[in-house]
Amino acid sequence: MGQARGSDPRPIAVFDSGVGGLTVLSEIRRRLPDEATLYLGDNARAPYGPRLAAEVREFTAEAVGWLESQDVKMLVLACNTATAQALPLIRDAASVPVMGVVRPGAVAAAAATRSGHVVVVATAGTVASGAYAAAIAEADPALTVTQQACPDLVPLVEAGVISGPRPREAIAAYLAPVLAADPAVDTLLLGCTHYPLLRAEFEAVAGPTVAVVDSAFTTALALEDLLDAIGNRAPTGSTANHRLATTGPAEAFRRVAEGVFGVPPGPVEEVAIRLRG
Repeated sequence: MGQARGSDPRPIAVFDSGVGGLTVLSEIRRRLPDEATLYLGDNARAPYGPRLAAEVREFTAEAVGWLESQDVKMLVLACNTATAQALPLIRDAASVPVMGVVRPGAVAAAAATRSGHVVVVATAGTVASGAYAAAIAEADPALTVTQQACPDLVPLVEAGVISGPRPREAIAAYLAPVLAADPAVDTLLLGCTHYPLLRAEFEAVAGPTVAVVDSAFTTALALEDLLDAIGNRAPTGSTANHRLATTGPAEAFRRVAEGVFGVPPGPVEEVAIRLRG
C-alpha cells in the first residue's frame, strides 16, 4: 500500500505447519535475494496431515491472520496439507496475493515423467483431498497417478531425524509395495514440504531409475513470475531482512533450520497465534 508498482520492499510471508516449508523458503531466498521474508511454522500444532480438514482451515486462517498483521505483501502456503485443504478459503479472505505449493509440484512431476507413471507421497490429509491427483491430471490427463500417505514421516522430520535407519525403514514400508505394484513408475513427487529433508532416504529406497521431484524450486519460480506479473518486486539491491517465527520451542526450530540452511539461521521468534490446540 502506497508502494510504486515494481517497488515493494515488504516481506513475502511463508507459512507451514512446522519446519517443512523451510525447504521452500531456502529456494525463495536463493532465487530472490532482494526479497525480505517472514516465515511462520505452526510447530505447536504440527503435524496437520492427520487433522480434520476443518481444523486445518481454522489453524491456517489463524496463522495467516498473524502474518497479515506483520504487513506482508505476498503469502506462500508452503504446506501441502494447508494448500490442499484451505487455499480457496485463504485466497478469498486474504488482503494480499496467495499462492500454494500443489500446482507447482504437479507441474514439475508432469514435466519429469517419461513413462507417464507418477507416485505422489504426502500426508494423509493431502492424499484424502485428491489435490495432487487433480492438479497432475490438469497438467497432463494421460498420466497414471498413484498416491501414498506417509503419516510417520512428518513427526520424524519435526524431531530432526532426517537420516539413518528409522526414516529409511519407514519410507521403504510405504514406498516399496507401491513401486513393486507398478514397475513403470519413473517419477516420485514429494507432496509434503517436510519430505525434501528426507530426499537422500527417498532416493535410496526408490533407486536410480526413479526421478525424485518436489515443489520447492517450482514454487520459487512461480512466485518470481507472480511478483513480475503484478509488479511487486523489491527494489534491486535491497537489503533483505529475514525473520523466522514458530508457535513451538524456538531452540528446536533453530536446530532444524540450521540444518536446512547450512548456517546459523539467526534469531527465532516464539509467537502465540492459536485459539486452541
